[in-house]
Amino acid sequence: MKVIENKNFPYERDLYSVDGVHLINCTFTGDEDGESALKEAKNIELENCYMNLRYPLWHDENVILNKVTMTDKCRASLWYTNNLKIKDSNMLGIKALRECCDIEILNTKIVSPEFGWKSKNIKLNNCNVESEYLFLLAKDIKLNNVTFRGKYSFQYVENMVIENSILDTKDAFWHTKNVTVKNSTIKGEYLAWYSENLTLINCKIIGTQPLCYCKGLKLVDCEMLETDLSFEYSNVDATIRGRIDSVKNVTSGRIVCDIIGEVIVTEDSKFKPNCKIIQNKK
Repeated sequence: MKVIENKNFPYERDLYSVDGVHLINCTFTGDEDGESALKEAKNIELENCYMNLRYPLWHDENVILNKVTMTDKCRASLWYTNNLKIKDSNMLGIKALRECCDIEILNTKIVSPEFGWKSKNIKLNNCNVESEYLFLLAKDIKLNNVTFRGKYSFQYVENMVIENSILDTKDAFWHTKNVTVKNSTIKGEYLAWYSENLTLINCKIIGTQPLCYCKGLKLVDCEMLETDLSFEYSNVDATIRGRIDSVKNVTSGRIVCDIIGEVIVTEDSKFKPNCKIIQNKK
C-alpha cells in the first residue's frame, strides 16, 4: 500500500480511482473548493486526516477511517460505498452516509441530519449521534452503547437490534419491522406507531401516546413513565413494572402491570377491544 503523508488535496477528484493508498496527516480543504477527492477508489485508509470538502468518498470499496474529522462542510461524504470501518472519528456533515453496505462505526461522534439512509449491514458501538431521519429505510442494523438525540429516527427500518443505549427521539420506529431493543431508555412522543414485530426488553419508555397501531408488539419487564393513551389499536403482549398512566382502545392481547391510571374505550373505536388487563396492585 502506498503511503502519502502531510499533503493537502484541494482540487476536484484529486485522488480519483486510486487503489491501495494509506493517507496519514493529510487534509482536504482550500479555496479551490474541490469535490469528490476519493471517488471510485478502493483499498484506502485515512489516518489523522481532516476533510473539509464535499462528496469525498463515493462509490468506494474497502475503506478505513481512523481519527478522521469530517467538518460540517464535508457534506454527503460517504455514498454508495461498501466495506467501511470508521473509528475514533467525527462525522459532522449533513447526509454523511447513504446507500452504503457493510459498515462498522466505533467510538465516533456523528452530527448529521439524514444519516444512513437506505444502508445495509450496519454496526455502531460506543457512538454519540445527533440526527433527523436517522437510518431511514435501512436494514440489518446493530447498535450498542449509543447515545442518540434527534427525531424521526429509524423509520421503515427492518431487522435491527439496539442494546444498552439512550434514545431521546420523537416519532421513533415508525413502520419498522423485526426490531428488538434491550436494556435501553427511549424518550419521545408517539413511539413506534405502525410497527410490526417490535420487542422491548428491560427498557424504560417515556412520553405520550406510545406504541399505537402496532402488530406483534411485545414488552418484557419494561417501565412506562408519563405514558398516556398507550397501545391504541395495537396487538400487544406486555409485562410492565410500575404504572401506566392510561391505555386506550387496545385491540387485543394482554397487559400485566402494577397499576393503570385509566383504561379508555371510546364509542367510536374502530375495533371491539379484546385485551386482557391484569393489575397486580389495586
